Amino acid sequence: MRGTLKLLTALFLLFLFVTPALAEHIFGPDELDTTYGIYFRLRQETWDNVFDFYNDDHKDDNFFRLKTSLWTKLDYDKRYIFFIKLTNEARYFMNTSNTSSRPFGLNEDEIVFDNLNLEVKNLLGLPIDLKIGRQDFLFAFGEGFLIMDGTPWDGSRTFYFNAAKASVRLNEKNSLDLVYITNQDRDRYLPSIYPAEKRRINYSDEQGFVIYARSKQIEGFTIEPYYIFKNEETEFLPDGELDLNTIGARVLFSYGTWQFGGEFAHQWGEYDSGRDREGNGGYIFVKRAYKDMKWRPAFELRYVYLSGDDPDTDENEAWDPLFSRWPWLSDLFILTLAPETGIPAYWTNLQLYRAGVKLAFTKNTGFGFNYNYLRANDDPATNDGTPSKAPLYSFDSKERGHLLQAKLSHRFTKAIDGYLLVEHMIPGGFYKYDDSATFFRWQLQIKL
Repeated sequence: MRGTLKLLTALFLLFLFVTPALAEHIFGPDELDTTYGIYFRLRQETWDNVFDFYNDDHKDDNFFRLKTSLWTKLDYDKRYIFFIKLTNEARYFMNTSNTSSRPFGLNEDEIVFDNLNLEVKNLLGLPIDLKIGRQDFLFAFGEGFLIMDGTPWDGSRTFYFNAAKASVRLNEKNSLDLVYITNQDRDRYLPSIYPAEKRRINYSDEQGFVIYARSKQIEGFTIEPYYIFKNEETEFLPDGELDLNTIGARVLFSYGTWQFGGEFAHQWGEYDSGRDREGNGGYIFVKRAYKDMKWRPAFELRYVYLSGDDPDTDENEAWDPLFSRWPWLSDLFILTLAPETGIPAYWTNLQLYRAGVKLAFTKNTGFGFNYNYLRANDDPATNDGTPSKAPLYSFDSKERGHLLQAKLSHRFTKAIDGYLLVEHMIPGGFYKYDDSATFFRWQLQIKL
């Protein structure tokens, strides 16, 4: 660990002095804007019964996550922007449910190229912005229903996509994004700087193409239609690699203190074996904020539908979350999906009903609470479509259970903030065991 910190310090000094000096020598100090920074995030997490709802102290996890990032941005004439970021997230386990993948004590981590990209504004004098290289798409496409995390297997250590993105401004009210994506199960494009083992970052090698439009022709109304093609090649697909098409749209409408929205998408495709795949997914919500009341309460009602796979048919009807295997609706629930699908955060086979409230106690302190009722659409199935033989499911009910979520957040200074998060799930008859599961996390992050 001490060697890791020394190397991080040396790399930061390199970014701080060498890179800007070299760039200023090439472009000139008057035309180049150089910024840099450091990010540190400390988390402690406890997972109780989250994988099988069976109360066994030997299956619980309690650990620290220490994430550090160093970055530099070179901006020439506000048209040519080069950005580089390095990241490391070591973990320390006091208790672990899997000593092979999460051993006790310090788990060192490689230093990875988290971002490395070049952005060109107004390419060739046209209303087109081009960004090429390793980059994040955090909430770049709606609320992350289909595109959010390109490296889901490493949690929130990194989110990057290896991608080329062209943003075309058609006019003041219409725009179009064209994106090519190439991701890997383990990074083979760039080396690890620190000689730790390369971590798995995805469940498949993936390629994709995205056409994503945005239109605001009417005041308060936004529509975002899209088409996404994705190729998946992985050991988790016994039918071979999958070619999948997704077409859909996101809609938002605001009226005073009310906001209405939703998204729906249809998928179709085929495995190498010739087996068809087809699915549907979407959500709707209504929100209202009372900004003139004490604590400025805001309320939300939400419904989510993600199709499941019917084991009695030859095709696979399960929803594929594409590039969105992240804690979209819950940090706890994505862990319960791991034994069901073989892939953490593989959102599928779900109906969710949510009622939530948010309060602002002060300008810097907020609180949120959600009640969720969850159901499945089908019994759990294996990747080849046959009924699951996993001993964790009852096959007597489609009721997944009740999920409670509470989060208290506070901003201490402009650079320091943190939160406490607790989630508690009472399992329903969909599962064989009925012990409640709890996920708890506290976080402190510093941005300099």
